Order: sequence, then structure tokens, then C-alpha cells
Amino acid sequence: MERTSLLQHASDYASGGGLAADLARLVARPSVSQSEGRLEDLIAYLDQDMRPMLEDIGFDCRIFDNPLPGGAPFLVGSRTEDSVLPTVLIYGHGDVCNGEVARWREGLHPFQLTQEGDRLYGRGTADNKIQHLINIKALQTVIAANGSLGFNVKIVLEMAEETGSYGLREFFQAQRDLLSADVLIASDGPRLTPEVPTMFMGSRGGLSFDLIVNLRPDDHHSGNFGGLLADPVILLSHAIASIVDRRGQLQVPEWRPTSLTPDIRDALRDLPPRRHDPDWGEATLTPSERAFGWNALTVLAISAGNIDAPQNAISGSARATCQLRFVVGTAMDEILPALRRHLDASGFSMVDVLQKGEPFRATRFPPDHPWVRFVEQSIEATTGKSPHLLPNLAGSLPNDVFTDILGLPTIWIPHAHAECGQHGPNEHALLSIAEEGMRIMTGLFLDIGERGAPGVGK
Repeated sequence: MERTSLLQHASDYASGGGLAADLARLVARPSVSQSEGRLEDLIAYLDQDMRPMLEDIGFDCRIFDNPLPGGAPFLVGSRTEDSVLPTVLIYGHGDVCNGEVARWREGLHPFQLTQEGDRLYGRGTADNKIQHLINIKALQTVIAANGSLGFNVKIVLEMAEETGSYGLREFFQAQRDLLSADVLIASDGPRLTPEVPTMFMGSRGGLSFDLIVNLRPDDHHSGNFGGLLADPVILLSHAIASIVDRRGQLQVPEWRPTSLTPDIRDALRDLPPRRHDPDWGEATLTPSERAFGWNALTVLAISAGNIDAPQNAISGSARATCQLRFVVGTAMDEILPALRRHLDASGFSMVDVLQKGEPFRATRFPPDHPWVRFVEQSIEATTGKSPHLLPNLAGSLPNDVFTDILGLPTIWIPHAHAECGQHGPNEHALLSIAEEGMRIMTGLFLDIGERGAPGVGK
């Protein structure tokens, strides 16, 4: 089948309802890796949903236990056509965030696909089930038309990305030979704008931690003890205010990166800005520089007392869960020690700092690498659009397992958009992006099969 007809066939799969039907089955699987989740659902997603789909198109699949105790499993699928051909590694994660049913608007349910116009609602529609589904179906489209791909493929699916990819690094270390490839081409995160494809070659790192002020085991009457006993909530609030100023600018010197170099600023100069508050973030930076070239602190949650039924009492303790998103050039192992030094110097030695979970490391990959140019040209040929090229995603991904452990160039082509509601209620994908994503990935796989690895040929 010639290219134009094959790309149209890929579009028809999305626009004709095939993608929504397949996605509905995946969304119905409540493969939650957070507090609402069950291990049996994570295993079932790999064994009952993914394995048959991959085996139907010629993949040999194995499911592996997590090398760390209590961790979620992995699936590795391989399709080898000829050992002399290039090998593409594809990654996805089948786990999703907590459903939080009560927070979704009327008429929607996290584990039931609902279509409203261009929007497909459900948990995993954007992050990440639709994204690896598109890539697998694009492979299937090429195989069905041509009988082969013209290259080898390996795919790895994990089930704990939403909890920090627990055990993923240890798994990659142990299975380095099994996962060896020439390039990672994967999909996660959002496009910069819905209308224009995006490519990124790395991601900001992410480290979560608790700030805890624990002054006493019990609450005390606010009348009898007000003005006598220190309020942990007020102390915690002032501690946070010492870390960032009123517009969110970082006050810990070690948290202010030095890697926003002229070449990175040039790469970010012509990008369209995403939605932002003009009086928030580093004042001297553009919105794109803040999102892709700088560090940012977020308070994810804060707790003291009972907000639904407050009592006339001074809390005994207060806790805030915070997160630092950080770029390459930030010493990850020094993030919390630097915070400890800052709090002590600012008079907040009563604030304890406790790391939460496994951090994501920050990565970047050169935008002038031959594989990057190859993919960029393929997307332009398919869509007629020049993709937005980002040095790294604003969010965080386990990209370091591919760059640092496997030594691969990494190229991410997202099939979601920034306002998709991922991690919150009413998560959704845009069918229009999914349709274009099917065309992009089908065209890219055709190009790799016909032209081989960039700089090598067939």
C-alpha cells in the first residue's frame, strides 16, 4: 500500500471509531498504581490487555516481576525481523492515577470512556493508555499493509510510573542486554499546543518531599492556649514562604539552576507560551523559559486539623507535601541537603524534611542528533507542519533509564494536550490529536522501515 493510502487508513482507524473502541477496553481496566489500586489490576492490564494485542502482531512477550519488593510488574515485547536492521525501543506505562470518582463532573466516570465531540474522557485517555495504544496500532497498520516493518521493535510497559517508576532503574540495569536498541521513540506528556506536533528529548526531574512541624501530640484549646503555644500551621507557612517569595521565585540558592544557557534560550525563544499568570514565576524569564529551562516548587497538599469540621483548637502538627521540578544542571542529591541548610539558617530548625518516593532525574538530549532530525523531517512530511522542538518536557519522566543505562538517543512524540486534566478529574484526550498521532507514527515507522537508521541506510 502506498504511503498516502496507508496514512489515510491510519486516520480512518481513529476517526471511524476503532481507536475509541480499543481505548474503552483499556480505560475500563482500573490499573491504578496509587492508593486506590490493586496489584491484580496492574498484572491484568499487562497479561490480559497488552499481551494479546502485541502477540497478534508478532511480538514475543514476557512479564517480569519487579526486582524490588512490593513493586509492580513489567512487560517486555520483542519483534525481530533481522539482526542487521535497526531496533526501535518503545515505552509506555499502563498505570494511572487514583480515579477519585467523586471529583469528576456529573455524567463522567474515570473508568468508563465517554465521548463528547472531540473529547474522550476517562482515566488514562491522556496519560498514558492512548499514547502507547496509538504507537502499537501504528505498528499494526504498517505490518498489516506490508507484511513487515523493515526494522526490529522492542516495547517495555511499566505499571508504576505514577508512583515514581519504582524498580524501573533496577530492572533496566538487570535487563540491559534484553532492552538494547538504537533509539527510544515513545509518547507521553502533552503537545505544546493542540494544533502543532511536539517533540522533546528529555524531561525535568521531579523530587517530592514532606515538610513537617510536629510540636506536640495533642491539639489545645485556642482560647486557653492561644498566644501561649506555638501554632505549627503558622510556622509551616512561614517556612514555605522562606523557600519561595510571593510570586514563587526560589530563595534557596542551590535550587536556582545555571543551565539556562544561551543555546537553550535560543531553542525556547519562538515557542508559543502556554497559559500562565503574568505575575507568577521567575520575573526575568519568559513563560517558556520558566516551564522548560528553570526549576519550580509546588505545594501539592497541606494538612492540619479538619478543614471540613474545624475545631477551636491549636493543632499539634502540620504537614505539607511539596515537589520540586528541576532541570539539568541541578544537583539532585543536594536538593534536600540544601533545603535543610536553608531552613536552619532561616530559623526553622523545627521543620522536618522527609523525602517521598523515588525521584525522577532531569535529562536533555541534543536537538541536532541525526535521529532527532530524522524524526522531525518525517513529521513534517506527514503533517506539513514543523513540530515544536523542546530540549526537555516541563513534566517528569524516567528518561534517564534510556539515556544513562541504555545509552540511547531519546525522542518523545506526545499525543495529548496541556489542558487534558491528567492527574486530576475529567481527564480527557482529543480525538483530533489522536488521529494526527496515528498518521505521524504510521508515517514515521514507514520511513524507518524504508530508509533505515539515519546515517546508516539500508
